[in-house]
Amino acid sequence: MKKIFCVEDDTNIRELVEYTLKSLGFEFSGFGCAADFFAGIENKNPDLVLLDIMLPDKDGMEILQLLKSSAKTRDIPVILLTAKSSQINKIKGLDSGADDYITKPFDVMELVSRINAVLRRCTGKTEEVLKYRDLTVDTAARRVSSTEEPNILLTYKEFELLKLLLLNHGIVLTRDVLMNKIWGTDFEGETRTVDVHIRTLRQKLGECGEYIETVRNVGYKIR
Repeated sequence: MKKIFCVEDDTNIRELVEYTLKSLGFEFSGFGCAADFFAGIENKNPDLVLLDIMLPDKDGMEILQLLKSSAKTRDIPVILLTAKSSQINKIKGLDSGADDYITKPFDVMELVSRINAVLRRCTGKTEEVLKYRDLTVDTAARRVSSTEEPNILLTYKEFELLKLLLLNHGIVLTRDVLMNKIWGTDFEGETRTVDVHIRTLRQKLGECGEYIETVRNVGYKIR
């Protein structure tokens, strides 16, 4: 049973998330402030943290930085819950180590979907065959096909990009995240490398290339 910690000062939101997650088999602990959260995390690390940015005693971004700077907690995946719609706050959160974000008000089942996606990604559990509309990706055989083309030839990086985007469909992945996941933290190239690979990937996918959406000044997602 996966354990979820939710740091959210709005009681109504926290109780709604608690009810939904518990009904789906998750273990849940809710906290209304940073102090209670850090007291709770002393006893046991959760499998994932839902973290509000606006809290009464400490900014959520500061909490995120504290989690990622500690060897004990830095590997815990974090999804930011925020009422801030500014792209800069989302980018700052992702660049600070958050695994995803969702903007309030949100659909609680979308939140569940994002939680499951992050947990799959962080535990390394992926499906062997990924299907999205007319596109099929066999990750074991490294074969890509569509209804119009039975064998789409991709380079190693193009294949990894497509797989990562499909595993996180509906979620915006920044260029920096894509660079780190596909090229690694030691790669010294520019994020423009991502744009070049996305362009050639779209061309090779034909009509299915339209599934890859550009999010201006942020990155890419499968829409």
